[in-house]
Amino acid sequence: MKNNDNKPNNSRVQLHSKEYNKKYHILAWSITFVVVIALGVAAYFGYVYFKTKNAVDKTYDPHTQVQIKKGEFNGKHKFAVLLMGTDTGALDRTEKVGNTDTMILAIVNPQKKHYTLMSIPRDTMAQMVGNDEFKVEKINAAYPLGGSRMAMDSVSKLINVPIKYYAVVNMGGIMKMIRYVGGINIRPTLSFEYGGYIFKKGKLTHMGGGSALAYSRMRYDDPRGDYGRQERQRQVITTLIKKAVSVSSLSNLDSILTSVSGNVKTNLPFSALQQIAMNYRSCADHEKSDYLHGYDAKINEAAYQVQSTEELQRASDYCRKELGLEPETINNNETFQNTKNIENGFKFGSSKVQEYHIYDYVEEGGN
Repeated sequence: MKNNDNKPNNSRVQLHSKEYNKKYHILAWSITFVVVIALGVAAYFGYVYFKTKNAVDKTYDPHTQVQIKKGEFNGKHKFAVLLMGTDTGALDRTEKVGNTDTMILAIVNPQKKHYTLMSIPRDTMAQMVGNDEFKVEKINAAYPLGGSRMAMDSVSKLINVPIKYYAVVNMGGIMKMIRYVGGINIRPTLSFEYGGYIFKKGKLTHMGGGSALAYSRMRYDDPRGDYGRQERQRQVITTLIKKAVSVSSLSNLDSILTSVSGNVKTNLPFSALQQIAMNYRSCADHEKSDYLHGYDAKINEAAYQVQSTEELQRASDYCRKELGLEPETINNNETFQNTKNIENGFKFGSSKVQEYHIYDYVEEGGN
C-alpha cells in the first residue's frame, strides 16, 4: 500500500477509512465465537447444550491454557482476543500448519457496548517474539513458527497491547461448514474467475464449499489486493454464520458442530465462552474497525509491509484506550529498525517501493 509524496501520512487513514469500516463488523465475532452462536440455543434445549459443550471442549487447546480469574467475564471487564485464520486443509493447500493470513485483534468493551477490530496485515514486518534467535519475518509466519503463543506475543510486542486469548480457524473447516448448511448465497463484490469458478459482480450466486473458498481466496486479480480478499472473506463468514443458525440448518447440527470442533482452536474454555455469550450480548451488534496502515518495502528481495513508528503508536494508543489502559511510548524492534532505516535514507510516505534493511536489534541494544 503506497502513499503520495505530496500528502501527509495521516491522509492514508482518511483515504481508506470508509472502505474498511464498511461491513467489517462480523468477522472477528464470527471466527472466535462461532460456537457461541449455538450456545444461544443451548439455553433452551438441553440436548443441544450437551452437544455444543462436547464440540466446544474439543476446540480447547490445553497447551496454551491461561488462568481465568473469577468474574473475568462477568460483563463488566474489557478483554482482547487475537483472531487468526489459516489457509490449510482446503483446495490445493496440504500443509498441516499454515500461515495466519487473517490476523485481527478484537477488543470487547462492555462500558461502551461495542467491540473493536484492529486488523494486522499479513505481510507486516515483525520480530518473532519467543524465537531462540533474533528473527524478523512477516507477522503471519509467527503461528507456524511458534504456535499461538508466538503469534500472541509477536502481535502484543508489535503494538504494545497485552493479549491473553486467541482463536484460530482454518479455511478447510469453513468449506466443510458451508457444505453442511447447504451452501450460501452471495453477491460478489467484483467479477473474476478463479479455481475454475466464475463470479459476476452484484449477481446473487449460490456457492458451495469449493466455490465459496475460491471466492474468498483470490487476491492477485483484485485491484485492492489482500484488502479486497479480506472483505470477501468477511462476506463469506458473515453469510455462513447467518445460515448456520437458521432453523433450516438445525437438522445438520451434528455435522456443523463436528466441523467446528475439528477446525477451531482456542484457549477459551467452554465455561468462558458460555459467560461471554450471556454477559456480552449487548456488545455484539456495535463495532468499530481499524487496521495498521503500512508501506510497501523490500526486505532481502521479499515484499513486506512496514509500519511507521507514528502508525504503530497510533494503533497502540487506540487499542490501549479501548482496554482501559494508559498510553505508553512504543519501544520495540520495529521502532528501532525504523530509526536505523530513516538514518540510512528510508522515507516513510514515499510512493516508491524502497529497500528496508534489518539491523541486529540485540547487538544494538534492543531487548
